Amino acid sequence: MAEVAGAACAPPPDVDSDDCLRDYRHLFSPDILAGQVAFITGGGSGIGFRIAEIFMRHGCRTVIASRNLQRVSEASKKLVAATGQQCLPLCTDVRQPQALAAAVEEALRQFQRIDILVNNAAGNFLCPASALSFNAFRTVLDIDTMGTFNASKVLFEKYFRDHGGVIVNITATLSYRGQALQVHAGAAKAAIDAMTRHLAVEWGPSKIRVNSLAPGPVAGTEGYRRLGGKWAEQGSLFDGIPLQRAGTKTEIAHSALYLASPLSSYVTGTTLVVDGGSWLTSANSFPALLDVWAAGASTAP
Repeated sequence: MAEVAGAACAPPPDVDSDDCLRDYRHLFSPDILAGQVAFITGGGSGIGFRIAEIFMRHGCRTVIASRNLQRVSEASKKLVAATGQQCLPLCTDVRQPQALAAAVEEALRQFQRIDILVNNAAGNFLCPASALSFNAFRTVLDIDTMGTFNASKVLFEKYFRDHGGVIVNITATLSYRGQALQVHAGAAKAAIDAMTRHLAVEWGPSKIRVNSLAPGPVAGTEGYRRLGGKWAEQGSLFDGIPLQRAGTKTEIAHSALYLASPLSSYVTGTTLVVDGGSWLTSANSFPALLDVWAAGASTAP
């Protein structure tokens, strides 16, 4: 067989929109998640949508949860049509434990089990700390950090404590060197990485694995649009990344599949960085990012 240069670094096919892949080639066994059920917060769009799709293409049934019922309902129809697997759309707010508990109970009524939790719901925007309101900072921590804890604790109490399970927390590398204009999201994600380690230690005896997955810039996502991805692309800033490109949603989903599957059966309490080496080399220019923020590339809630 002829060797293909750079094949190990070539991205798999992807689409920028929140639509299913037109073609898909299994790199993992197609039945690696057969019979399992995944509960995915923020599963109606972006990375969460693609994780749901890739899981379903590997035999998993999914629950995609979001505050926007119309979005997850439309996403569910696309996912079922593309994969032939079941997908339950649910409306919930990760900031509200009672709402999450009701969603998990509905998922258990439908599927009788939940094997995997993907904490993907998040909020972010570019903003210098000096301009960041107290409410905006608290909102991001409520969605990201509290939302991750709430979903994890609810699943633990409702199912994982007695049956075991896997938790994959979607975090970021923002705190590794103090990313400019990201104090809110960096603090929230750093707290989740710490939470990952604590829960892995405490819940390991219950046969629960807990890991984080930290993506770099990922094309075709709301974060890419809101956090200056196009600006970086147009300015050839991705040339500074060792792999010299942004990542794709499918690449992040494949990494989540690894962490959720038996392939990582002895992996817990760690963070898998999937960023092409970006955090090691990419520019962290406060003045340049301040210009992007001032131009309206992002707005705080």
